[in-house]
Amino acid sequence: MLQFQIRSDSDIPASKQLFDQIRFAIASRQYPPGHRLPSTRQLAMMTGLHRNTISKVYQQLEESGLVDSLAGSGIYVKMSDRESSKQLNSPLFKQYPEASQLIRKSLDNLLSQGLTLCQIREFLLEEIDWRLRSSAQVLVTVPSSDIGAGKLMLLELQQSLNIPVQLVPIEELPQVLAQTQSGTVVTSRYFISDVEAIAAPYSIRAIAVDIHDYTQELEIVKKLPKDSRLGIVSLSEGILNISEILVHSLRGDDILVMTAQVGDTERLNVLIRTSQTIICDRASHAIVQKGIAAARDDLIRFPELLISENYIGEKSINLLKRELGVGQ
Repeated sequence: MLQFQIRSDSDIPASKQLFDQIRFAIASRQYPPGHRLPSTRQLAMMTGLHRNTISKVYQQLEESGLVDSLAGSGIYVKMSDRESSKQLNSPLFKQYPEASQLIRKSLDNLLSQGLTLCQIREFLLEEIDWRLRSSAQVLVTVPSSDIGAGKLMLLELQQSLNIPVQLVPIEELPQVLAQTQSGTVVTSRYFISDVEAIAAPYSIRAIAVDIHDYTQELEIVKKLPKDSRLGIVSLSEGILNISEILVHSLRGDDILVMTAQVGDTERLNVLIRTSQTIICDRASHAIVQKGIAAARDDLIRFPELLISENYIGEKSINLLKRELGVGQ
């Protein structure tokens, strides 16, 4: 079971610390779709928070579209309608024996509803054809307030999928989709509910990807000596915010943390001059290196520079390739 650490001496409200840590666990698939979250009683024992506070956090998660509450059963990570059928169009039944069983069950279900095999075949061919057309245009969308996260997704998807990918702020998505005949919208699991609601009227599918779980980076943070000065650099303001919360949860005031978006030159220069260890995303690496080189005359010792190679989880990339029929 994941351990959530709440710092009572933090300026960040305890409820927000817990909300962000659970949201990160969902987005990084440490809590995968369909996973049952701890009960309020269990979480109260783990965190020391009142059960009413935890209930309010769970309510926030449900309102954000990240979890479902099932009366008498518990709180579960939300699973989209398409998530359970992503391998329906794979013909490699010998390699994926469960696919054959799944298709048989689906056929039996459709036949029991009164459809004929010819009708089912027509439905399946239309769905497959639609998905193939959808791969011709891929849109990445995030709120404009954290457009840096979208840029990270764009860079990784362009490299992994080897097809054109366009970045569109969520606020502009309705206007873009109104002029789009077919395509696929990709977003972080944080925003999938809003994106699905926007895309549905245009018959455009929306796919959520999970962010990297940052296990290696967190292990590095755990091992830093006390009183270390850690710098974190990213294109994404959202990643910086959650990083501060996670590092503070792990180490409290044992280490000093400073964050900077790569475009904030003044803050980035201060971070470079004061940090002993710097963790940055791949997109920021060249700029941070350039900043270190420019400040070399002022540095007593060069900071150790570590690169976080991924923003999107590897499993999500592979699933997206199968969905789009590319990169195979």
